[in-house]
Amino acid sequence: MTHALHVTHADENLPPLWFFTPEGFFTLPLGLTPEERAERAHSFVRELYSRGDDNIWEPAAPYYTAIAELMGNTGVSYGAIALFSTAEEGNTADGEITRHEPSDGVAQCALTVGIVPTDQSGSDTDVVAQGILAALSSDPYNDVLWLDLPCGPAVSCITVREYSLNPEMTANGEEAKLLTGQIQAHVPFPTGPFTAVFTLHTASMDQWAEIYRMMTAILQTVSFVDPAEALAEESTTGSYM
Repeated sequence: MTHALHVTHADENLPPLWFFTPEGFFTLPLGLTPEERAERAHSFVRELYSRGDDNIWEPAAPYYTAIAELMGNTGVSYGAIALFSTAEEGNTADGEITRHEPSDGVAQCALTVGIVPTDQSGSDTDVVAQGILAALSSDPYNDVLWLDLPCGPAVSCITVREYSLNPEMTANGEEAKLLTGQIQAHVPFPTGPFTAVFTLHTASMDQWAEIYRMMTAILQTVSFVDPAEALAEESTTGSYM
């Protein structure tokens, strides 16, 4: 499985954040200018609807451009739609990637990353995380956990919600229930008064265990410094040992 490195940079006034996502994530066209968003939207729809043509791509691009603008206005620095096959994996050779048809079953989730200014003083991320833990734990419907990530302390919050769907919104014309799950992780910056908020939302609850593991793996890659620079520094330091 391939992994893509992302760095948040939708707002020049916010500090950058690096993390990896696995194959299957399609990055929404966030950008600083309308022209940049429009250009990225055209590339996004061609990647998302790879079997489509201009009849699909042309009307879809403005839709995702508008979504990107709305997300950018709310402080989101990164957004992606993730699609994964739910087909059972067969035996394959090591390193070989198995491709499945969408008709075999697809799970979907959405991931956003926002960088939120906070009123923290100093760089004691443990204190900040403890405050977040206390605030989130006040809601009895939240499942709140302390996380020790490679980049520092963090707090995760899991919520499950059930929604009633009106008959006009269902395929069979009958009222139905929709169960959704959300994993949100708050990661304080050690370099200043900011907290990164990772939010993964899904209605594919049959694949909840796999989606939870995927989010856990993404959080393990979060870094406040460029991984390439950190690796180069480690190599330089190691050469003197």
